[in-house]
Amino acid sequence: MSEQQLKVLLMADAGTFHAARFAVELKRQGCRVLTVSMEPGGLGHFRLKRIGPFKSLHYSLACRQVKRIIKRFQPDLINPHFASGYGFMAALAARGKTPIALNLWGSDILIVPQKSALHRRKTSYALKKAAHVIGDSVYLVDAARKLAPVQHGSVIPWGIEQDYLRLHRTDYELSKPLRVIVPRAHDDVYNNLFIVEALADLIRDGRIVITFPGFGRLLEDFRRHADELVGDNIRYYEKLPRPEFLKMVSTNDVYLSAASSDSSPVTLIEAMALGLIPVAAEIDGVKEWLSPSSGFLYPPDDRGSLNRIIADLTESANDYAAMRRANLDRVKSEALFEKNVAEQIAIMKQLAWGKSV
Repeated sequence: MSEQQLKVLLMADAGTFHAARFAVELKRQGCRVLTVSMEPGGLGHFRLKRIGPFKSLHYSLACRQVKRIIKRFQPDLINPHFASGYGFMAALAARGKTPIALNLWGSDILIVPQKSALHRRKTSYALKKAAHVIGDSVYLVDAARKLAPVQHGSVIPWGIEQDYLRLHRTDYELSKPLRVIVPRAHDDVYNNLFIVEALADLIRDGRIVITFPGFGRLLEDFRRHADELVGDNIRYYEKLPRPEFLKMVSTNDVYLSAASSDSSPVTLIEAMALGLIPVAAEIDGVKEWLSPSSGFLYPPDDRGSLNRIIADLTESANDYAAMRRANLDRVKSEALFEKNVAEQIAIMKQLAWGKSV
């Protein structure tokens, strides 16, 4: 048993930003980390082989590879991210011999179990076998408990790195035209085209400058319909290194989301940390961070309500300084990334070594 350095077998999609950020911070805080993944990515990792033509069986059939890795690496703990995939694989491979701290990512609990009975069973099995489940909102952990008995659960947001708080706006005066950022990739769940439909008159009239990602599964469809609605009056940004991305976000006045399903969105917490005015569809996960005292909520799919909120902001003499400072204070208190990873490491050590450290 390791006494000096926690050995963590991290199982996650190596192509995702959050997995890479988490692995780097685990190492920075003194953990020895081996990452395994079926997906390619910039994160240094052991690439698992996909076996057979059926995607639904890839995680089950990779179990033998993971067992061999566990035998060689001898981790103190396994940390899979995403219940129905890596969580399920970890549960099959560990067979109760190595504790599992399972990180939930939102869609694995809120969306995936609805796809089929098989998806639900895999998710449920992963939850049952995890010694500890970590989600970024009360809503998400409660939803997991509805799928299966959860031995122990913790709510720990992803958060923003301490260093990026320096990008918090020092000038709260609202721009003319109002600068709006929608930092969610083009996919069904993020409902980006609805935003253009709701705000088309404000965009065409030049009362707002709105920026969307230049990437996502539905990008081409979005561009085509958006051009029909507002011409070439939409700005796009490409994927950026994290410092450049957050600096770009900080130049805007308003953060806007129309997501139909979410836990506590990282982008929302980042926007609050940077001093933007948050506006989002009123769904359960979002409401843990966004309320009338911290931003603006509108009924999902209600174009009129969203239009009124943004139109009022374009004419407002109120810079919402008190609200924006309070949002920053809450992020400092509850959602600093380094602190929240340290909380997770403490949980892992308790599971691995059986005592508080």
